[in-house]
Amino acid sequence: MANVPKKVADRLSKQLSAFQKILRDAKDRDVNESDTVTIVTDMLSDLFGFDKYAEVTSEYAIRGTYCDLAVKHEGMIKYLIEVKAIGLTLKKDHLRQVMNYGANQGVPWIVITNGVSWEIHRIKFERPIDCEHTCSLDILELNSRKADDIERLFLLCKEGLAKDAIDEFHEYTQNVNRFVIAAIIQSDPVLNVLRREIRRMAPTAKASNDEIAEILPDVLKRDVIEGDSAKQAERRVNKASKKTLRKHKQKKSTGTITDVSPSDADIESSSLTPTM
Repeated sequence: MANVPKKVADRLSKQLSAFQKILRDAKDRDVNESDTVTIVTDMLSDLFGFDKYAEVTSEYAIRGTYCDLAVKHEGMIKYLIEVKAIGLTLKKDHLRQVMNYGANQGVPWIVITNGVSWEIHRIKFERPIDCEHTCSLDILELNSRKADDIERLFLLCKEGLAKDAIDEFHEYTQNVNRFVIAAIIQSDPVLNVLRREIRRMAPTAKASNDEIAEILPDVLKRDVIEGDSAKQAERRVNKASKKTLRKHKQKKSTGTITDVSPSDADIESSSLTPTM
C-alpha cells in the first residue's frame, strides 16, 4: 500500500483524536441521521482532506433520488456514501441501496457508515450486480499512534485517491487472503511440490496428485475450500495459472525460454537425490 505522507499522517492522527471525542458524544446522545450526515461531512473535510464545498455534495441525483453524499476528485465522482444514524447497525439493505446508486452511475467505490463504522466496498459490474468488501473501519477503535490504522484511514483520503491507494489495497485483499491461499495449495503446481517432497522422504511412496488432493480437506479448514468465496478464489488462481502458462508457451515458441514446469521425471529424479 502507498506510503502515507508525513503531513497527511499528522493531520489524520490529530483529527482522528478530535473526531473520536465528537463521535462518542454523538453516540451517547443518539443523534439522528441528519446530524450524523453533518458529522460525516466534517470528517470528509477535516479528517480525509476534501473541500466540503467543492468536493463533497449531498445533491447528487441518481434516477430521481439522491444519495446521501458523493465525493469528487479532479471533477469526477470517486465514491458514494450512504449515511445512517449513529445508533443504527449497518446492514446489507443499506449496502444494497448505495450499490444500486453506484451501479447506475458507473461509480465503483461505495461506502456505508454511521459515522463510527465505515465499510468500503467495490462494485462488481457483472450480472447480477454484486460487490466485494474491501475494508472496515471502526473509528472509535483506531489508534492514532498505529501506522496500520493511519494507513487504513488513508484509503479514503483525497491524497490516497491521488495515489490509487484504495485500488492497490483492494487488489491486495483480493489476492492475499485465506481463500486464495487455500486455492493455491490445492492447485497442480503445489500438489506437484507436495508429491515431490513425499517421494523425497519415501521414494517408494507413489502418491498421485489426486490422492494428495483428497487429503487436503482434512488439513485445511472446510470454510476456506467450500462456498462462494472458495469458488471465486479457485477461479482467480486458475485464471492466473492459465495466463502464466500461455506466456511460457509463447516464449517457448520463440526459443527464448524452456518449459519450467516440473515433469514426472524431474520429480522422480529429485526424490532420489539426498538433501543436506
